[in-house]
Amino acid sequence: MITIKEIHSTQELKQFVTFPFTLYKNCEFWVPPLIKDEMETLDKTKNPVFKNAEASYFLAYKENEIVGRIAVIINHLEINEIGKKKVRFGWLDMIDDIEVTKALLEKVYEAGNAHNLEYAEGPVGFSNMEKAGILTKGFDEMNTMITWYHYPYYAEHFEKLGFEKQATWVEYKLSIPSSIKEKVAKFSKIVKQRYKLSVITFKNKKEILPYVDVMFDLLNKTYNTLQTFVPVQQYQIDYYKEKYFTFIQPDYITCIQDEKGNLIAFSIVMPSFTKALKKANGRLLPFGWYHLWKAQRKNDRAAFYLIGIDPEYQGKGVTAIIFEEMQYLFNSKGIDTVETNPELIENTAVQLLWKDYSPIQHKERSTFKKSL
Repeated sequence: MITIKEIHSTQELKQFVTFPFTLYKNCEFWVPPLIKDEMETLDKTKNPVFKNAEASYFLAYKENEIVGRIAVIINHLEINEIGKKKVRFGWLDMIDDIEVTKALLEKVYEAGNAHNLEYAEGPVGFSNMEKAGILTKGFDEMNTMITWYHYPYYAEHFEKLGFEKQATWVEYKLSIPSSIKEKVAKFSKIVKQRYKLSVITFKNKKEILPYVDVMFDLLNKTYNTLQTFVPVQQYQIDYYKEKYFTFIQPDYITCIQDEKGNLIAFSIVMPSFTKALKKANGRLLPFGWYHLWKAQRKNDRAAFYLIGIDPEYQGKGVTAIIFEEMQYLFNSKGIDTVETNPELIENTAVQLLWKDYSPIQHKERSTFKKSL
């Protein structure tokens, strides 16, 4: 018999967060999140997203053992201002038992019907700044810090339960040449001169802070036409600043300004924390912090995290400037492989950016949708 229980206490929340550590204990490709970060993200007293969203967390039990989990999310900003009548669900993990999956999803349907919503979609986070999608390709690849890993049976369960794919993201592995491509350097110079653009460099993290809000504003402008878009609110920006600032390194950020000093484009790349997080196994102590510290300083892999370009400058070759700067960085750091963050499959403009770097599409993931 399967029992679904809504959780309320801190102890239960920790059981919710740590269930995947048991489920994926013997999986060499699953990369765990930091338990402390997950607890704070789901804590309704700490994450400011709950100013415009609400969530319920459920655990599934079978013979007194936890066999699944799910978060049911109502994003009022998305529903009331954007007009998407959907109930979100995320943090979905379960054993290979479709009855467990079915029982967990019943809680999603109940919430959606209670709020007079039209459909359910997931797995997603509270907003478009968080992890999304069930892995459908790349089961022999480790997930990055900003993505989920799933066993193949997750997608199979959804298909059997009458869900259809909604949004699909693709991810690429790029090979970085040992020197800058001549055409990239040449084109970068032309674009700088034509539009009177210059690169902003940062010596320390303190110098980055004045630009963070503008970066998020550019993100909103860059992606506001995509199907998953939900505007990032100021209180969320402040929260993300604090959450991810320790991972950011100044020389991994490229910012481009016009002749008036206005920020018109940026990119954030980070050293790959995949192997370090695997070794840390969810905890900074006693040695997790050391693995992350080491990954920041010596690494042959990196990951594109965010890229934003003012719509006025899109299609004008600004990316050549970004790639030139990134190339110098990668070569100086000894980085020869870069992973892209998930990109919506219809976002061909972004995918074209990688064509000169021997791109291999090594992962794919989708959200699944069902009418209520």
